[in-house]
Amino acid sequence: MKLTVVGCSGSFPSADSACSSYLVEADGYRVLLDMGNGALGELQRHCGLYDLDAIVLSHLHADHCIDMCAYFVVRYYRFDGGRCAPLPVYGPSGTEERLTTAHADTPTDSAMRDVFDFRTLSDGAAFDLGPLRVTTARVDHPVEAYGFRLEHGGAVLTYSGDTGECAALDELARDADLFLCEASFTHGKEDIPGLHLNGREAGECARRAGASRLVLTHVPPWTDAQVNLRDAKAAYGGPADLATPGAVYEL
Repeated sequence: MKLTVVGCSGSFPSADSACSSYLVEADGYRVLLDMGNGALGELQRHCGLYDLDAIVLSHLHADHCIDMCAYFVVRYYRFDGGRCAPLPVYGPSGTEERLTTAHADTPTDSAMRDVFDFRTLSDGAAFDLGPLRVTTARVDHPVEAYGFRLEHGGAVLTYSGDTGECAALDELARDADLFLCEASFTHGKEDIPGLHLNGREAGECARRAGASRLVLTHVPPWTDAQVNLRDAKAAYGGPADLATPGAVYEL
């Protein structure tokens, strides 16, 4: 598996990064995890507009899905080659309705599903995306939200999505080769349960799960990422770093 960080800013884009979006490739198959604000532009640095095989949305907050509206335009109004065939899009219940409402000017009520084949995620589901085995778990966030475990050739990548501390995330990250984990809050500053992790909590989760490597992501521009990394390293004890746009990890 190859993981490319398309965007990693939390809540809103920073001067240096789009919001959450991660490209996973295996045996020529390409799946995008989330497509937040600004992600579609950055994606084109790493992948052709029509080269994705599937998209998986962790939840329906704008910083994880809003560029799907722009991608609808790309696929629906393509002139050269005609309109794109429906692309599998996995998301929480109501994904089609949310995107249609956000776009606000689709030609028909069914236009979104003319180019996106919407499939509803559920807690504890397991399914194949090309050569990848994907396992889902409902995580602790104010809206329906999922974390993902992707497996291929004996390698394991876990993506937290957005979540507070929860046992489901520990299990998803069990013995992961790479744990891509959100760290939105700062230890000792924000204390809002059931919303986000801080750097210390991300490190503690990685330690409990026995993950081999921790990569912190979804750090908002107003948060000191180096403080979160310091806290995560102290709690984890293993190799940890910050996600950066364009970073590539081979598993």
